[in-house]
Amino acid sequence: MPPTGKVYLIPTVLAADALFSLPPYVTDVARNLKIFFVENERTARRFLKALDRSIDIDGLQLLPMNEHTPPDLAKVRQFLQQGQSIGVISEAGCPAVADPGHLVVKEAHRTGATVVPMVGPNSMLLALMASGMNGQNFTFAGYLPVKPPERSKAIRDMEAASARKGQTQIFIEAPYRNNQLLQDMLANCKPGTLICVAVDLTAPTEFIRTQTVEEWKKQAHDFHKRPAIFLLLAE
Repeated sequence: MPPTGKVYLIPTVLAADALFSLPPYVTDVARNLKIFFVENERTARRFLKALDRSIDIDGLQLLPMNEHTPPDLAKVRQFLQQGQSIGVISEAGCPAVADPGHLVVKEAHRTGATVVPMVGPNSMLLALMASGMNGQNFTFAGYLPVKPPERSKAIRDMEAASARKGQTQIFIEAPYRNNQLLQDMLANCKPGTLICVAVDLTAPTEFIRTQTVEEWKKQAHDFHKRPAIFLLLAE
């Protein structure tokens, strides 16, 4: 018999005041769960309370899953086999996409449990939708190398792959290094290559712009410490 417990992948907001970006059924599911694996406990508590103030936060089990503390997979298996359902909450956006939540999902499949992905905002897809770039052939490269020589090489390699395959390249950076990453892209890419920068998605300060390297060089922009997605397409 497969376990009766389920894993619910609960999307959260990308911007603090953007609860409008979540469908109502997210709240319906969240208020009925008692066990959550979360990337950041403080953020998760604040998010759940914003969804429904009647949720008893202190009565919940909030278990860590982040780059420093992988999820306790033995507990995942135990909960599911006991018929207890689990919620997975990322720091922002959709869980199990570019975060450790995928380990909980993988264990659920190993256990034979049902996994329920829920609709919500995903910064990579929102940026791709708004970029005007190829949405049928794209790749997500995650974080680029931090050291300048390796990062410059990674940018040139992505541009070459994009030109060869007609493929949109999507990647991210720590917010405090956004400006440096953009400058490195402008220094290493060809003048006609398209670059999109999408920042503060779903927030009142949202900014999305796609233009060539040559056009970006003519303007000054400051994306310091703003959540950002970068996209590149060589044409």
